[in-house]
Amino acid sequence: MSSVGTRIFAARLAGTAVFDPLGDQVGRVRDVVVLLRAKGAPRAVGLVVEVPGRRRVFLPLTRVTSIDAGQVISTGLVNMRRFEQRASETLALGELLDRRVELSDGSGEATVVDLAIEQQRTRDWLVTKLFVRRQVPGKSGLMRRRGETLTVDVGEVRTLAGGAAQGAELLLASYEDLKPADLADVLHDLGSVRQLEVARALNNERLADVLEELPEDDQVAILSGLDVDRAADVLDVMQPDDAADLIGELSDEKAAELLERMEPEEARDVRRLLAYQDDTAGGLMTTEPVVLGPEATIAAALAHVRRQDLTPALASMVFVVRPPLETPSGRFLGVVHIQRLLREAPHDALGGILDNEIESLTADAPLSQITRLLATYNLLALPVLDEERRLLGAVSVDDVLDHLLPEDWREGDDEDTDRAMTAQREAGRG
Repeated sequence: MSSVGTRIFAARLAGTAVFDPLGDQVGRVRDVVVLLRAKGAPRAVGLVVEVPGRRRVFLPLTRVTSIDAGQVISTGLVNMRRFEQRASETLALGELLDRRVELSDGSGEATVVDLAIEQQRTRDWLVTKLFVRRQVPGKSGLMRRRGETLTVDVGEVRTLAGGAAQGAELLLASYEDLKPADLADVLHDLGSVRQLEVARALNNERLADVLEELPEDDQVAILSGLDVDRAADVLDVMQPDDAADLIGELSDEKAAELLERMEPEEARDVRRLLAYQDDTAGGLMTTEPVVLGPEATIAAALAHVRRQDLTPALASMVFVVRPPLETPSGRFLGVVHIQRLLREAPHDALGGILDNEIESLTADAPLSQITRLLATYNLLALPVLDEERRLLGAVSVDDVLDHLLPEDWREGDDEDTDRAMTAQREAGRG
């Protein structure tokens, strides 16, 4: 059992399982909530706990009975309302780590690497120690690359409350090589203030890719936190179907404002998609598959399917139509599968190797029909046609999976946490 004077380092606490008194897992610790004060040590008031569905909730430290290596024991009273950070609160991991502080002994600045909390006889938890790194000169007089680390009392720094936070650009530099889905996980774990700060530092293309991988709550929070012109620019570079899904989650007033600020051609595609029911071919389709005319060569088609913005499913086939080539196109003629493209001479025309027997969908085709056709013919995408056989767009298997899986599938947690929480218990925030 933890006792008065037990020292707990916040970074080591991250990921620790939280159990109720019966031994059932409630969730995992994701952060520590502290109150920074002008005088006196910062006070830790609670834990941000991630419960099944990757929902983050607040667990007051007054309802924690034990903190040991590898586990936190709560009273079992967990408020399942989503955690919303208050203006007076600071997240230890999300906002204090990497903060630059000034050491009171005059030796200069240091960077916070970790912080320790200890329970006092009053039962309050205070931040008592900081583990910091500072640069020191080497034998040559140049600063050592890694610097030295040391543990100091929290009273030995002067600028923890007002210190300079690590810039979002520096944070992103360490995540430069992450795939969008992995960077989305990083953003999801940040507090709302830091999350928006980092999102603003991403360029439009990178942010669009990351938004497509985030849960709806995070998507809406980030988009709503951007200024209107920036939000419209991000929507412009998103896939039209993803942009339509996101705009559909906003208020009518906000959606109309963003559509007005978007590029006319991009807004037109999004408005078309918003007119369809979510679970129909029209609501699921993208309006930007690879579309070429019958006279285009195989070499040209292969160049088009190399586009970085294409999913593997959409890159699996080229849709061949009469002009115009933009959707809604001229008359649909058929498709050419990528395997066929790889087997034929580069200078041959697409019109000579068409699969014109591929099944097609109408815009109002239900999800059950789409899945049946994809499974029956082992396809990764299907064309969506109007009554005049013009190509409206294409439904790909990844879009279908998004709708077949539970709504919170992007927030799915690991196997251990999935066992957690047999009942929701209501309690105040304390």
